[in-house]
Amino acid sequence: MSDALEPIRQEIDKHDHELVRLLNARLTLAAEIGKLKRSSGGSIYASEREDKVLRKVCDLNEGPIKNEALQAIYREIMSAAIALEKPTAIAYLGPEATNTHAAAIKKFGASVAYEPLPTIADLFTAVEKGEADYAVIPIENSTEGSVREALDNFVESDLKIVAQIYLEIAHCLIANCAPEKITKVYSKDQALAQCRNWLHRHLPHAQLVDAPSTSRAVEIARDEPGAGAVAGELAAHHYGVPIIDYNIQDKSDNTTRFFVLGKQPAGAVGNARDMSSFLIALGDQAASHSGALLKMLMPLAERGINLSKIESRPSKKRPWDYYFFVDVSGHYHDENMQSALQELSQFCPMVKWLGSYPVVN
Repeated sequence: MSDALEPIRQEIDKHDHELVRLLNARLTLAAEIGKLKRSSGGSIYASEREDKVLRKVCDLNEGPIKNEALQAIYREIMSAAIALEKPTAIAYLGPEATNTHAAAIKKFGASVAYEPLPTIADLFTAVEKGEADYAVIPIENSTEGSVREALDNFVESDLKIVAQIYLEIAHCLIANCAPEKITKVYSKDQALAQCRNWLHRHLPHAQLVDAPSTSRAVEIARDEPGAGAVAGELAAHHYGVPIIDYNIQDKSDNTTRFFVLGKQPAGAVGNARDMSSFLIALGDQAASHSGALLKMLMPLAERGINLSKIESRPSKKRPWDYYFFVDVSGHYHDENMQSALQELSQFCPMVKWLGSYPVVN
């Protein structure tokens, strides 16, 4: 067997030698790009470029490697390139081992620095003050809907959404004791809600207790007798607490969407691969005119701009005054988008661009 394997291994060694040489050559070029970006004040992370690179390598792929694996490899290559171009700090909703931490790693890889912060407001502040280059925030879950705190922070912030991340959320029951001995189950309110039916069936005797994060819930379960937690595998491994059961979420396709926030907006990808988010206020006409919402949507619809999400939030400035968060197809700088926004601004007191970013398939 060893005689048959040796020539194959030697061939693999040759390829490894060439791969390392090519990787370093690529990263050297990326470092040169970083110098040019710094001299011109450009953004180190460019989500539109990342999207083009990932699609390009998948188009070149002839197998047997799967596109998902190839993209994961290239994300790490680009992570190393970003770290060479400039020391980069990514803030995320902490503590360590939360789903937001996992989403940040999925997007930015292992070569950048990560900073956990306790609240979404802190994430906005960190980027605004330059304490972090980018922040990753949860924005909505396929089962439980939007993260209201995240939406509300956009009202006063000038940060831009530069990318989005979708992460499948697989929850585990984590505890240092047998299920029948669990008297309390800790987790973030949204995580508990995503597992409500499972917990009712399997742990009807346990009290459900809200925790600041799924990661903190595991930390509590590690130290408190009779306590369990709902969290992901990452948190269980991080705190060294056994996993009692896997995939306890009520919906098999449980997915959370995250935004990446930065100071500078992202460029356009083109080819119908851009999305844009806006914050729109209707003002007095919202209360006085029953067709105000339809009037707001017409400038978009008439120009073939597809609406993918609309959600209202109280402005908190006066009773029955609302903001509308809108996600639409296309980039802010597209000609038809600019035309629609110009028409909207004629009767809406606020039309605020929150950012444009690549579509995620």
